[in-house]
Amino acid sequence: MNRSIKFNVGRTLAAGLLFLSASCSRNSDANAPAPQVKVEEASDPTLVKIDHPERFTLTEVRTEKAYDELKVNGVVAPDVARTVPVLSLAGGRAVDIRARLGDDVKKGQVLVTISSPDISQAFSDYQKFQADELLARQQLVRSQALYDKGAIAQRDLEAAENAENKAKTDVQTALERLRILGADPNHPSPVIEVRAPVSGTVVEQNVAGGAAVRSTDNSPNLFTIADLSRVWVLCDVYENNLGQVHVGDLAEVRLNAYPNRAFPARVVNISRVLDPATHTAKVRLELDNPDGLMRAGMFATATFRSQTERVVLVVPSTAVLRLHDRDWAFRSEGGGKFRRTSIQAGPVAPDNSQEVLTGLSAGAQVVVDALQFSNAAEGNP
Repeated sequence: MNRSIKFNVGRTLAAGLLFLSASCSRNSDANAPAPQVKVEEASDPTLVKIDHPERFTLTEVRTEKAYDELKVNGVVAPDVARTVPVLSLAGGRAVDIRARLGDDVKKGQVLVTISSPDISQAFSDYQKFQADELLARQQLVRSQALYDKGAIAQRDLEAAENAENKAKTDVQTALERLRILGADPNHPSPVIEVRAPVSGTVVEQNVAGGAAVRSTDNSPNLFTIADLSRVWVLCDVYENNLGQVHVGDLAEVRLNAYPNRAFPARVVNISRVLDPATHTAKVRLELDNPDGLMRAGMFATATFRSQTERVVLVVPSTAVLRLHDRDWAFRSEGGGKFRRTSIQAGPVAPDNSQEVLTGLSAGAQVVVDALQFSNAAEGNP
């Protein structure tokens, strides 16, 4: 019993000592001075300070009126309305070829001569009908004389007149057939001359010397003549860009053969059918070709320009620095400080000004030579 009491008294004394110790410790911490916290401002990595900012020329971000542009590839083609096929309605064999692919020809110029059995048959029919008409005319004269003397009835005279009219019709039909086939009725010959129906350039040739020429229902054109004083440029425009092209828009065409010369053109047609393989639509441009520089089949590059203008921000192209797949400009903050600003740059104009889509505002001052400034900033202490 006494041992238990001693143990409890000991526990009580130990707890009291711990309480007094904790109280003293708290009083001591309360009286101690609070530790000082030092806040350091992190440096801005986009801000650059230059000791001699006067070394770098500044320019102002300015606004300009611009037009949406789209550049695509195309090919020169003849104007279909100025392209004429050369045909021969008479079959036979080509005797003499007097024009070749690429030749310039005049209207009425002989292109090829053909020896044709069709012409021979047409002349034979014409001559037979002429003989029949002569006989019918003589019979009509005799019938008229007999009728005047009362030797024949009126119906016999009418029959003679009818025969004469039919004979004249046959002669006239045979004569027209000869002319359609290209023969000269005054010079009977199985050889005909196929002439150019219009002036222009031979852009297709499907006949050679000695080759058989068949009728038009199962034979291609002998020649195709095109007037290349005005041509087409057919461009392939992807469906994603069709909204940027409209009928009536102006365009600038440059030929791969003459890259330094621009030809003005205008959009006249946009196909309503897409190519299922490439998902492109044919856009047709028309332009004059007075010098004949544009030849069918030439490759060209067309730049479309919209009819509506818009206001854009521009800076000199040297003020834009391409680094790590991003575009940057150095904007002046005053006091020798410049901020490296991420921008979205647009196309470069012929005057070496570059459009700024995002990142800068009108009136901001930027460094003209961004590359020089960047090199100086990296070496600046």
